[in-house]
Amino acid sequence: MIYEEIAFVLLALVAIATGVLALLVRELVHTILWVAVFFVDLAALYFLLDAPFLGVLQLGVYAGAVTVLLLFGIMVTRKRIFSQEARIGIGAIPFGLAVVTFIFVVAAIGEFPQSSTTIYTYDPTALSQNLFNVNGPWLLLLGLIMLVAVGGAIYLVREGRE
Repeated sequence: MIYEEIAFVLLALVAIATGVLALLVRELVHTILWVAVFFVDLAALYFLLDAPFLGVLQLGVYAGAVTVLLLFGIMVTRKRIFSQEARIGIGAIPFGLAVVTFIFVVAAIGEFPQSSTTIYTYDPTALSQNLFNVNGPWLLLLGLIMLVAVGGAIYLVREGRE
């Protein structure tokens, strides 16, 4: 039990550090990368707290899709992405935090079979029926609004460059 508490505290410290670094860096791409590390760290916390469904969702939706969408948006709208400082490679602090997060993710995943905590199961059918039957049209409308917003943002940013 003491190892789980130590892992939780260390992962929380990594989350706080990456959140602060995402606010403090000057390059937008570096901010997105710090936010991506934060998302992976948050997924590790979910795994540690015996919430694998939330952990997988966090990895797939936020650490994967949202990060790729943000990076794609930056790459489409900016010609010069990285500054001179970014070309020198990854620093010691980001690399160390990434290694610590990876170690704790592997340790948290390996800890599941030995866990004495009761894991309650649920039927995801109710969630999917709620999302895609009852609220399906609203979810589709939200997706279309977000698509129009991204298209408008790309148009507004690229208008003066050509």
